[in-house]
Amino acid sequence: MNYRLVLLVLGRILVLAAAAMAPPLLVSLLYGDGVHLSFLVTMAILLVLGIPMVALMKKREKTMRSREGFVAVALCWVAIALFGALPPFFSGAIPNYIDALFEMSAGFTTTGASILISVENLPESIVFWRAFSQWLGGMGVLILTLAILPAGDRGFNNLARAESTGLSSERLVPRIRQSATILYLIYLVLTVLQTLALLLGGMNLYEALIHAFATAGTGGFSSRDASVGAFNSGFIEYTIGLFMILFSVSFTLYYAAVTREFSRIRKNTEIKVFLTIIVISTALIAADLVRNGVYSNLSDTIRHSFFHTASLGSSTAFSVADYNQWPGLSKTVLLCLMAIGGCAGSTAGGLKVIRIITLYKSASREIKRIIHPRSISVVHINKEPVQDKALTGVLHFFVIYVIIVAAAVLLVSLDDMGLETTFSSVIAMISNVGPGFGLVGPASNYAGFSVLSKLVLSLTMFVGRLEIFPILMLFFPSTWRRA
Repeated sequence: MNYRLVLLVLGRILVLAAAAMAPPLLVSLLYGDGVHLSFLVTMAILLVLGIPMVALMKKREKTMRSREGFVAVALCWVAIALFGALPPFFSGAIPNYIDALFEMSAGFTTTGASILISVENLPESIVFWRAFSQWLGGMGVLILTLAILPAGDRGFNNLARAESTGLSSERLVPRIRQSATILYLIYLVLTVLQTLALLLGGMNLYEALIHAFATAGTGGFSSRDASVGAFNSGFIEYTIGLFMILFSVSFTLYYAAVTREFSRIRKNTEIKVFLTIIVISTALIAADLVRNGVYSNLSDTIRHSFFHTASLGSSTAFSVADYNQWPGLSKTVLLCLMAIGGCAGSTAGGLKVIRIITLYKSASREIKRIIHPRSISVVHINKEPVQDKALTGVLHFFVIYVIIVAAAVLLVSLDDMGLETTFSSVIAMISNVGPGFGLVGPASNYAGFSVLSKLVLSLTMFVGRLEIFPILMLFFPSTWRRA
């Protein structure tokens, strides 16, 4: 383990975290909510710790290997949540530090789970900080670091690899820093477009930014207790619904569209399957709601069906209705959407559609081999063969995923909240969705859980956001041995 490199990256992240607190600090000063000192003190702590780490560790001789990359990513994400929780804690907005840590872990991991009874009673800058943390966490704080800081390319692609989602981390251009910059430009453009659309829908700039940040990161933190439903606007709901889907699509496809590589989009299996899932799920939920007479008119039925399909399918979990009260079929479809998630290379959580496709095709191949033992069958995705190593990796990921879910459910069940609440809360955490069912539905929160459960669920958020392995590596003694 090259500790110097890990500390260098961690120091840069602490400095970046201090800079990231400038926007909420400005909001605090503009609104006069009295929280500015909490942000200033936290920024000072971050700079006092971060600047010496960068200065002392700047000279490095070795290239960052995969091990350092994965460990640095895991430590940086945990650190940014630990320090990000200080402003709401120092200000008294969330007087319990464990609760503040849970809230900001849900922010940076874009999970959107909350322990707050009322968001509208919070200082404006804290509400802004919650949503802005989801925007920072959506594309990835390490990717942002690579985009804006002169890190060079010697091995720093392992940071992007550790933070990427899906089967592999795909570079848009040969140099990793250029790829990171392009990704963030696309991310920023989409965020600005959504902000403008929400302004047209009647939101003020403050609320438009908050909901655009939370949508971009597919996080779901709102400035209203009733979430998006508080605006009672079909235009706003369809706008946010559309952008939730857009942010759930791989950003490499947007780059392909800009560079006119339309063949890459046409042959992409994942986006076709993802959009098909959205359409079928919307139709199934709408039919179930009509069958049970949940809404009095068809327009509300379709609107709510589409919005919540997009919301949970993208792992954003904004709400316009209490879907916890919907019929069993609708809730089952939503639970499946939570587990599946969006596309790899997007800001969405969940297992990712590409893994579901890979598991299905791999299982189909095994069945064909049983029927025709002498046949040679190759799994193809996007009309290209998939190596057995990649198929094995997906299977290993899924097995570890199931084991982690089972372990978390066992620990959280100590709170005796009931199976529906316990199981859905763990799925919501590892899929980075937020609200679940039962006592953690969209009209409820996680305040009733014990300290142990909150810590377990917080860790599960990071496991889901970093896709298991970076966090898991922290618990292996061999990871920390010098080499």
